[in-house]
Amino acid sequence: MTVAVLLGSEEPVVHLTTQARVIAVLLALGFLLVVLEFIRSHRLQERHSVIWFLLALGMLVGAAFPQSLELLARAIGVRDTNVALFSLILLVLLGLCFYFTVLLSRQSEQITRLAQETAIARAERDEA
Repeated sequence: MTVAVLLGSEEPVVHLTTQARVIAVLLALGFLLVVLEFIRSHRLQERHSVIWFLLALGMLVGAAFPQSLELLARAIGVRDTNVALFSLILLVLLGLCFYFTVLLSRQSEQITRLAQETAIARAERDEA
């Protein structure tokens, strides 16, 4: 092993076969089509559709241009593109968990408020 490899100064390189790139692009396109179908059929609300659409586009860019992983690895400061990819995925998943936790908390408060208002209205109706 060379000193450069031991010190971690070698440049990140993505090694994907043509078959792996084609499969990755097809999977990304499939995910993008599923997201678009969910948006079209109103099974995915508009406020969430932006997040999933951007993730699908990111998958497509990463699959079509694996060199973008090299740029990501350099930006993060790691020499292995797999580490950069998994770091990005972990960050996205943590962000989604946080977003949906905030959304769940807000909806829980709304449900509690609606239940209280319904109970008050029912009590007023029963009195009348």
